[in-house]
Amino acid sequence: MEVDFKALAAQYKSELLDRVMPFWMEKSIDAECGGFFTCLERDGSVYDTDKFIWLQGRQVWMLATLYNKVEPRQEWLDAAIAGAEFLMKYGHDGHYNWYFSLDRAGHPLIEPYNIFSYTFAVIAFGQLYIATGNSVYADVAKKTFDIVLSKKDNPKGKWSKAAPGARAMKSFDLPMILCNVSLEIESLLKADFLKETIENCIHEVMDVFYRPELDMIVEHVSKDGSMVDCFEGRLQNPGHAIEAMWFIMDLGRRLGRQDLIEKAVHIALREIEYGWDKQYDGIFYFLDRLGHPQQQLEWDQKLWWVHIETLITTLKGYEQTGNEDCLRWFMRVHDYVWSHFVDPMYPEWFGYLNRRGEVLLSLKGGKWKGCFHVPRGLMQCYQTLEKLAEKQQKT
Repeated sequence: MEVDFKALAAQYKSELLDRVMPFWMEKSIDAECGGFFTCLERDGSVYDTDKFIWLQGRQVWMLATLYNKVEPRQEWLDAAIAGAEFLMKYGHDGHYNWYFSLDRAGHPLIEPYNIFSYTFAVIAFGQLYIATGNSVYADVAKKTFDIVLSKKDNPKGKWSKAAPGARAMKSFDLPMILCNVSLEIESLLKADFLKETIENCIHEVMDVFYRPELDMIVEHVSKDGSMVDCFEGRLQNPGHAIEAMWFIMDLGRRLGRQDLIEKAVHIALREIEYGWDKQYDGIFYFLDRLGHPQQQLEWDQKLWWVHIETLITTLKGYEQTGNEDCLRWFMRVHDYVWSHFVDPMYPEWFGYLNRRGEVLLSLKGGKWKGCFHVPRGLMQCYQTLEKLAEKQQKT
């Protein structure tokens, strides 16, 4: 398959640096109260001023990562530091229990029930420590990571809605994200502890939630690791599984384990095939593994992050294994993404399409979409494409 990797790399890099990041730098920074606005209309105007901690953390991480891994622009670092200072002042209860949301001025709105407020604080402060060398940021990252690990068997704690003695299940999302978090803060962890944490994450993802009998990953299993026939137990989230596979590839590269990379590629391709809408194209948001009706009414929507993560995973898979199926799927999803999610009128990408691929919500940011998946995906893709272009030039 003939692909011009150099041209693609330039396309993704330009979209990141010339359109997407200027959008967030111009529209999201709250110079008056601190932190970031994430509820942005199509043109970037603010339609709600509440601040969601996991999106605040994600934006700090993104800015610090760009500073560390793309270009040391002072404006990115200054914005990251300002966001982190807002988080340290208002984002937690004084003991690094991170709230879910605040009002514009920083007053808490929703209690710290969501473990992902914590995980994104970890990577935000970890990456900012790398950028600044400020040990205060390292301390916040390490203390928060310790809390995350202490909560992993009961993430919601006292805020769980489950009745005492109710069906006990565990979710794929936490071990999945810990695969990424552990590498993000590698420099802050002792070698033995890092090794143990990584091995536990890989085991959970590849031995517990990956089911050989389905050749796929499930979203929930019982506490003993068995599958359950209920709404949650039957739930399939192809995007989650596909995203997790590039985390596993990164771990496989870090550990020198090509077998792990190959298995991740196999699972990713299987999930893409399974999740692909053969009638309208794009990847479904949710599916039921037995084909039953689902409780999620948004099951057939096409979401930005699912497709962006698929771009990252297929590119990494091709770069690390040479599997041509990865390249074919990358190009197919690339064509879909650039013709459906990219806004021809304003910067940043649409997040929510209906099943037919029509824009469902015109927003560029909200409660769940912020300065994260689009810029992270563009960064990951252009950097991988540059590696492929270099290889292509040598052959």
